[in-house]
Amino acid sequence: MRSRPLKSLGLPAALVLLGTAMAASAAPPLEPTRDELKVTPNIVDDLSTKHYMKLTLDDSMSAKLFDTYLDTLDPARTFFLQQDIEDLSRNRYKLDDQLKKGRLNAGFDIYNTYQRRLTGRLAKVIDVLENDFQRFTFNADEELYIGDDKPAWPANEAAADEIWRKRIKHSILNLKITGKSDQEIQDLLIKRYKYRAQQAEQVRPEDVFEAYINAYSSLYDPHTNYFSPRSLENFNIRMSLSLEGIGAVLSQEDEYTKVVRLVKGGPAEKQGELERNDKIVAVSQADKDELVNVVGWRLDEVVDLIRGPKDSWVRLEIIPAKADDAKKTRIITIQRNRVELEEESASKKIIELTRNGATHKIGVIEIPAFYLDFQAMREGNRDYRSTTRDVDKLMGELVREKVDGVVIDLRDNGGGSLYEVNKLIGLFIENGPTVQIRHANMQVDPQGKIRKSRYYDLPMVVITNRLSASASEIFAGAMQDYQRALVVGARSFGKGTVQALMPLPHGQLKITQSKYYRISGASTQHRGVVPDILFPAIFDPEEVGESTLKGALIWDTIAPMQHAAYGDFAPILPELTERHLKRIQDDPDFIYLQDQLALQQQARLQKWISLNEAKRIAEREESRQRLLTIENRRREAKHMEVIGSLDELEKQKEDLDEMDEAAEGASPDDDIYAMEAAHILLDMKQLNARVAIR
Repeated sequence: MRSRPLKSLGLPAALVLLGTAMAASAAPPLEPTRDELKVTPNIVDDLSTKHYMKLTLDDSMSAKLFDTYLDTLDPARTFFLQQDIEDLSRNRYKLDDQLKKGRLNAGFDIYNTYQRRLTGRLAKVIDVLENDFQRFTFNADEELYIGDDKPAWPANEAAADEIWRKRIKHSILNLKITGKSDQEIQDLLIKRYKYRAQQAEQVRPEDVFEAYINAYSSLYDPHTNYFSPRSLENFNIRMSLSLEGIGAVLSQEDEYTKVVRLVKGGPAEKQGELERNDKIVAVSQADKDELVNVVGWRLDEVVDLIRGPKDSWVRLEIIPAKADDAKKTRIITIQRNRVELEEESASKKIIELTRNGATHKIGVIEIPAFYLDFQAMREGNRDYRSTTRDVDKLMGELVREKVDGVVIDLRDNGGGSLYEVNKLIGLFIENGPTVQIRHANMQVDPQGKIRKSRYYDLPMVVITNRLSASASEIFAGAMQDYQRALVVGARSFGKGTVQALMPLPHGQLKITQSKYYRISGASTQHRGVVPDILFPAIFDPEEVGESTLKGALIWDTIAPMQHAAYGDFAPILPELTERHLKRIQDDPDFIYLQDQLALQQQARLQKWISLNEAKRIAEREESRQRLLTIENRRREAKHMEVIGSLDELEKQKEDLDEMDEAAEGASPDDDIYAMEAAHILLDMKQLNARVAIR
């Protein structure tokens, strides 16, 4: 089975940065800016008066904020010492009073203490790697704890030294058993930690403020967040699927900004000189002679330089990916333009199935998000981007291609615009309610398609997984309640809350103001949408989903709404399920998937990992042998050539990835979930399901 890429669950970039940063020991303590101090009372007021949950900012909430913020900064409890926690606890019950007064002293004090500890600790790590690397041996029977339970804070510096001795040993051993030499390992780890030191020098007050305020807002619920001005810009780009720039996806590799890929049809791809894996070392606007060296810069600041208004020009000095010397740079000039992020928009493919000598075509529409270009719509732009517009176009194309039915693929779709999901449901029902919104005052606001109008009546199946959330669950729930489509896959995420953006003098607040309920009256909050037919789940519901998040709102129900069903799956559901189970029982790819999931579950239960080289090698070889066995079992069942080692498989996957990239995507037959959904849809037709017949 070819794996699908996982999408981000939206962890704020500031938290990722703060979790790995290291500041120079001489760096002055960070302090909040004037804008941040002024906006804090606005945030406190909005949360206390406009959130769905009417919480009181008091000593109890202050204590929770204190603990949450510490966990945000040091989740593994490897930097703060017990004495730090005791010293910082003087503010444990004062954070509420400070926030009400617009003061951020304690929040920044906690961070600066963290920064000092992290600076000293990582300086020690670098010193050990540079001067005592050879003292690490791997014949003792030692173990490192890797479980989920939170350990106590290190009692003192010596206790922290012991924790880090094992962590360094673990890192060295991980690389050692892959065949790297001692010198390669030493150089790599020193480079890694020095890069983290460089990152810390780039931490800004805005990063600390965003992390602290989001620790506070998370006490209301997991989906209430503060967006700094920069984070807000990126949020708007994700919603509109467009920006003005050169169309290059960038990442950070050590001190360099690296080109991950070029957006299809974007200015950089059309210009033809910038390539994947090129490194950007300097940037200049066309009307300036001097190139600004950006080596070592924060990624977001490099992006700010490269982005710009349509029709303007930017110059880049790059180290070409194929250059044999970092000094061999070249300068290219690209004209900026509007970039459409097509890879995040709805797309289609057709799966062909042969039964009893006849070929059947099943359309598949993958919807990665519910997006809407709000600004373009408000400005009256007739060509504004939206999920519904794109799906309507794709459905029209599938109808003209005479498909037998349509699979709507919502896997990994984390949601988006509530307006859009209501519009999209309207493409598949003639009229009627779509969702119920209950506000903080308990008033229920039904929404739906009021007027009867054209809709697509093709038989449908909807696929969900554990990462299908929010708007995805509204759509899947409505299709299930109307019996308009059969829902298959895994239980969805369970996010049944509605957020609104509140403008602030500095940034914006995304705040939960309502809960949504299906027209059946059931909330999807916590429980999610349960498919009619369950597929093997890749994600463990005990580790992923709303029910695993701190502060998540509860599940409940309200009165249902009257609605007429478009079909009746109950009489044929047992037969559909039986056919599905029989099919996957004999399917080599599903058997392989089940074997993989069993190995993953076994790995998740592991609490300790050995630091003994001989044991680690034996464990690694045993694991690789199990993987090789299940891979060859799949190959034999599919009459493919068996392989002698996992190295052969990895080489084949690399070659296949390169072929897929050249072909702009994998074949329609590489996704066993979509294939099985297509089979179920065809079963529905053959069993004469009453679908979309009134």
